[in-house]
Amino acid sequence: MTGLPLIPETAPFNAEQRLWLNGYMAGLLAGKGYIPAGQTNGEPATATPTVPLLILFGSQTGTAEKLAKQIAKEAKTKGCNARVVDAAAHATIDWSKESNLFVITSTYGEGDMPDNAQAFWDWLKTDASGSLAHLKFSVLALGDTNYEQFCAAGKKIDARLEQLGAQRIHERTDCEVDYEAAAKTWIAAVLGKVGSVSASAPATNGSAAPASAAPAGELYGKKNPFPARLLSNVLLNKDGSDKEVRHYEISLDGSGLTYEAGDALGVVPHNCDELVNDLLATLRCTGDEPVKVGEHTKPLREAFIRDYDVTKPSLELLACVAKAAPDSVVAPLVAPERRDDLKKWLWGRDVHDLLNLLPAPMPVTQLLPLLKRLAPRLYSISSSPKAHPGEVHLTVGAVRYESHGRVRKGVASTFLADRVGDTDYVKVFVQPSHGFKPPHNGDTPMIMVGPGTGIAPFRAFLEERKATGAKGKNWLFFGDQKSATDFLYEETLTAWKSEGFLTRLDLAFSRDQAAKVYVQNRMLENAAELWQWLQSGAHFYVCGDASRMAKDVDAALHQIAETAGGLSKEAAVEFMKNLKADKRYQRDVY
Repeated sequence: MTGLPLIPETAPFNAEQRLWLNGYMAGLLAGKGYIPAGQTNGEPATATPTVPLLILFGSQTGTAEKLAKQIAKEAKTKGCNARVVDAAAHATIDWSKESNLFVITSTYGEGDMPDNAQAFWDWLKTDASGSLAHLKFSVLALGDTNYEQFCAAGKKIDARLEQLGAQRIHERTDCEVDYEAAAKTWIAAVLGKVGSVSASAPATNGSAAPASAAPAGELYGKKNPFPARLLSNVLLNKDGSDKEVRHYEISLDGSGLTYEAGDALGVVPHNCDELVNDLLATLRCTGDEPVKVGEHTKPLREAFIRDYDVTKPSLELLACVAKAAPDSVVAPLVAPERRDDLKKWLWGRDVHDLLNLLPAPMPVTQLLPLLKRLAPRLYSISSSPKAHPGEVHLTVGAVRYESHGRVRKGVASTFLADRVGDTDYVKVFVQPSHGFKPPHNGDTPMIMVGPGTGIAPFRAFLEERKATGAKGKNWLFFGDQKSATDFLYEETLTAWKSEGFLTRLDLAFSRDQAAKVYVQNRMLENAAELWQWLQSGAHFYVCGDASRMAKDVDAALHQIAETAGGLSKEAAVEFMKNLKADKRYQRDVY
């Protein structure tokens, strides 16, 4: 059957509904010989795979994994026999038989490898990796220039492969948060160089879709976030708390978006009106000036609110201000050897503060190219879709503080808290996680460490297990400042503990006593039982701050392996490596 219409123009649906239904019906009819009118087939014709290509990914949140799979799909249309492999599975690869390697990796924390790439990096540094000189390779690094160690993981892997004698076929590309354009350029370049594939690959029926293109029928996603209604905004802390953590419930009705426990939600924020007003005053602009953003022309005020990051200055803007104001305090700080001093000076300052150092207002046409685009924020989802059909929940701490005589606000956290109510919707998309999921077997024990807003994914895990009737034991370590004001989801957690669904609930409120107590202290106090759980096959999860808490928890786990497990320091390290390799040690850290 060919050439039949799907949803006709005369059907009683608007354009958006018709588009979604067309994609849905096309999916249902795929594989049954049905081809919609005006199309030749569901996918572009592909070349006969002849050139072997290994695509290895290191991913903390799933972005690098998704990109690796998209690259493999396009590579196959170019005649490559491409396969995608998790970096954690590097030991299963017969490297002597590989010839072409693409590495797609993110960086997290202060220049650290993604969890699934750490073992690969450890191996890459050993003598055992010395037989890679025959490889042709290229690296695509994902990062965020807001972090000092931008794309550090990709840079390290790229340099080490070169040191081992592998031949770089294309220079490493370092991508910002909005990576699509840079990644597309890199993909076109490397696929053209792998064995000169493009010259020998047969022609396709039309050009292949770019790696960033959405699958047919997908209406909403990162490229086209869904405008969702905010159903609930509830303060979780009680009077007297020094924190402001809020629980949000967001409707996904009509979006077609689906998620699983462990995934993240991308939130597209708007900048604070007050900050934008201050910035316009500094620039001596009204905000009505027309400016071009991409392919669209809009008022400057709208561009500042919706499109540009006006909180964290880019390195290019810092250099420009330093040059234009050589006598300013920031001028000597841009020198490479003053990097730490610059970081300290920037804390609590934004673009407005920087522009005030100039002797005269910077022209808007000069400023806009020096600003970063306003990027979506990812938040761990704190609900199970089985417990809350058609909804997604978040647990977010609002960031507010005073610095250098002005009130400062977290962009997305206060957008959700204060400003979504003005528009009644927030644009969102689902970011699938890489491996951070409850155990597939509901009988498997779970140990979860999630202080503060780190509780978010574990509320989702526990809701998922309760909804599916999973029988595995559940142990949660939770902590915050004060039990009287900061016990997030107290009623739910204590009820689950009372009914036996939550097997153990260990609490660490740091300011309830003279000596501060943290979740890692509670772990060490219960070392023997925690070790027994691990020996019985428990999965261990951590969510929260990467720079301090997650490192302290990791150190405590090593110590438990030595003390309760009786392992040597070297054996404890090996035990931890195996725990990660078996996907039994997962982290959602930021």
